[in-house]
Amino acid sequence: MFNLKPDVVARLERVLSSVEMLLPKAVAAVDWSTCTAANWRRHSFSGYLEPVKVTDNTTLEELLGVEKQKEIMVSNTRQFLLGMPANNALLWGSRGTGKSSLVKALLNVFAPEGLRVIQVEKEDLIYLSEIFAAVENEPYRFILLCDDLTFEVGELAYKMLKSALDGSVYSAPENVLIYVTSNRRHLLPEYENDKIGGKYVNGELQQSEATEEKVSLSDRFGLWIPFHVFNQDRYIEAVRLCVEREGRKRSIEIPWSKELELEAIQWSHDKSKRCGRTAFQFTKNWVGRYLLRQRAV
Repeated sequence: MFNLKPDVVARLERVLSSVEMLLPKAVAAVDWSTCTAANWRRHSFSGYLEPVKVTDNTTLEELLGVEKQKEIMVSNTRQFLLGMPANNALLWGSRGTGKSSLVKALLNVFAPEGLRVIQVEKEDLIYLSEIFAAVENEPYRFILLCDDLTFEVGELAYKMLKSALDGSVYSAPENVLIYVTSNRRHLLPEYENDKIGGKYVNGELQQSEATEEKVSLSDRFGLWIPFHVFNQDRYIEAVRLCVEREGRKRSIEIPWSKELELEAIQWSHDKSKRCGRTAFQFTKNWVGRYLLRQRAV
């Protein structure tokens, strides 16, 4: 037995406590048979997969104005689930137009067939190889989702994602596909001076080095899926669907009226945008006020 002085014992306890804080958190492995989605949580020099309860029950039928986008993504995801060739996908376009909702709806549709989703924040893309290692031997098919992704030039996460998409040593295993949503088509800011340096070679325009670098990441996605704002008819149709859904949730019938329609249009003008998110936000406001009035009667 060693007789250590109290001050040495206290010092050792502080060292052990500090080391313990740096070690990966001890967590149970995700049970993918009962869990359909997880987040990657960073901890110290590594991280772990944390199961999440899926509460978004959006269906494909509820997504309006994106019929072509749904068709492409459903086909690509089904190919992936069946072990057929499929592409990584970049869903880009105006905010609130249904990019993230489409991926969630795909999970709701295909989870019974073995689809699972892992959501990763931009800062955690540096751990891609660890995430891939955690699921490559699982008997499920995984969509690695990075939502609302944008980069600045030179970020390490940008280089890691680029390598993963390019089939390098960081490439995704056969049972992982990468879906990214972004407001930017090329994931990087574009400036007017990016075009400086372009030149014609044998009559063909070659882009500047700045432009080439900015498209080099988005080019690695096999699918580019654009999302645009709604016209007014599509927007009103989306509001009507949201109102009907809120009524079904509460087992009541909420009547459609011209007053409701005009308020929905004014709401979109105030928001300066017609999209699914605007329709959903208006519906929460209008239905909430409607229910309060009904209670007061």
